Amino acid sequence: MDAFEATRWYFNQAADHLDLTDNMRTLLVTPQRQITVEVAIEMDNGEIGNFMGFRVQHDNSRGPMKGGLRYHPEVQIDEVQSMAALMTWKSALVNIPYGGAKGGIAVDPHTLSHGELERLTRKFIDQIHDFIGPDKDIPAPDLGTNADVMAWIMNHYSRYAGFSPACVTGKPVELYGSPGREEATGRGVYLFTRELLKKLGRDPKQTTVAIQGFGNVGSHAALFLHELGARIVAVSDVCGGLFNREGLDIPALSGYRKENRLIKGFPLGEAISNDELLTSDVDVLIPAALGGVFTTQNAREVRAKIIVEAANDPTRPGADEIFNERGIVVLPDILSNAGGVTASYFEWVQNRQHFGAWELPRVRKELERILTDAFDRVWKLRGRKNVSLRTAAYIVGIGRVGRATILGGI
Repeated sequence: MDAFEATRWYFNQAADHLDLTDNMRTLLVTPQRQITVEVAIEMDNGEIGNFMGFRVQHDNSRGPMKGGLRYHPEVQIDEVQSMAALMTWKSALVNIPYGGAKGGIAVDPHTLSHGELERLTRKFIDQIHDFIGPDKDIPAPDLGTNADVMAWIMNHYSRYAGFSPACVTGKPVELYGSPGREEATGRGVYLFTRELLKKLGRDPKQTTVAIQGFGNVGSHAALFLHELGARIVAVSDVCGGLFNREGLDIPALSGYRKENRLIKGFPLGEAISNDELLTSDVDVLIPAALGGVFTTQNAREVRAKIIVEAANDPTRPGADEIFNERGIVVLPDILSNAGGVTASYFEWVQNRQHFGAWELPRVRKELERILTDAFDRVWKLRGRKNVSLRTAAYIVGIGRVGRATILGGI
């Protein structure tokens, strides 16, 4: 089952509870627009580099479409379709006025020079500028992209449309970005984990955690959970993982990663593989890397009692059924990683009003208010309907999009 088929499977699980007709299901799950472009640039050595770029715009019934832009060699249209749909349900779930979109370029950004990366980004915007903008579709950082890439997008888009800081979010603070945007997805993962532990009657100080992926999201989630008192016993990145039963020194590890770009070689932990991390004996497991890491092949080997999906689409439907059967509590991606799009909304609103950025304490306060409200709504619906947290989250998101679609007219 590919990524978009998996998303449709989860969609249909919730749609059954909403009694949606087949025609309505087709309308809601089908992307409005799919864009595929060739992005050709001159490489530093004078050769031509050929790359494929994608942007999928899923739904705009509740507002302009919103979604990340990722640079990764495995980016393909099916994956982008899936993540665009997830963005639609995610934005509706936390009740911010966006639809869903997603984009990417099939490239390993680590193989490009700084200049090549900038040329690639600007050429991509040349290809899609007619389809994006503050009231159409607002990109944001994702895997392989960062604030610098967003700054290039803003600058290049403004050449076509005039000064438009709201055309993209996740920009540097010095260029109309928002304090707290970089940490927001990881902070959201921390807030949701904290709230889930409360509901389950677990003491964070007696809780062990493993995090697959120590990039922007995973490292921030680890730091906030460490400050809460949880014991982070295992983390990993593309080169493998680290394990320390007594708990890793997360501030020291974060500093080491900033200096070395990888966690490999950090002296206060033993080396483990990513597969070993996924099956480690911990209370909470947080996949914060790529999608599709839990399948029917490894789901029965997972020993965690709680899974908080910081990555997009980390669990295939077969694995999800096994987790439900085994009583493993799974907090789904469309809720767990919603902190990023929520903080992006704050940035977009301030840019639209040409208003100075909020201070970090206000960003954190507003973020917590919106995310905890969404969590409480999903938790209560789970109990009322006796469904999984995933199905409850989809019911809330799909229900809001469906009502907006009907009220707006077909």
